[in-house]
Amino acid sequence: MRFVALIVWFITALWGLYMLAVWLIENDATRKGNAASRLPLPVILAHVTFAVTGLVVWVAYLLLNRPALAWVAVGILVPIALLGLSMFARWIPVYRMADEDVSVPVGAVSGGAPGATPAPVPGIGSLRERPAEGSFPLLIVLAHGVSAVSTVVLVVLTALGVSG
Repeated sequence: MRFVALIVWFITALWGLYMLAVWLIENDATRKGNAASRLPLPVILAHVTFAVTGLVVWVAYLLLNRPALAWVAVGILVPIALLGLSMFARWIPVYRMADEDVSVPVGAVSGGAPGATPAPVPGIGSLRERPAEGSFPLLIVLAHGVSAVSTVVLVVLTALGVSG
C-alpha cells in the first residue's frame, strides 16, 4: 500500500502541475481583457510547496522505513488539503461563469440589416473576462480532487499500519 500511495500521490501532483501550467499561461497580466485571478498566488505557492515537501517526505519514509516520517507526511497533508479545498471553493464560481447563456440570438447570425452593428451575443463577454482558472478542464479538476482524497486515505492507512 505504501507504493500505491506514492504512485497516487505522484499522479495527483501531475494533475496539479497541469493546472498550474494552465493557470500560469492564462494568467498573463500583459494581455488586455483578462480578469484578475480568484486564486491568490501565495495560496497556490503554499499548496505546491507543501505538496512537493510531503512527497519528498513520503519518499524518505519509503527509503528509510521510519514510521515517524509517515506521520510527518500525514501532518503535511493537512495544510495541503485545506489549501486545496479553499482553492476549489474559490474555483467553483469561476466554473459556473461558463454556464452563463451563450446562445446566439436569431438575428445575430442570419444577416441583419446591411451596415448594422451585430447584436451582442450574451455570455461571450463574460467568457473573455473569466479568470485564468476558468480554463481548467472540469475533468482535470475532478481527477486531481479524487486522486488527492485517495492519497490522503492511503497515506493515513499506511501510517496506521494497515497493510494491503
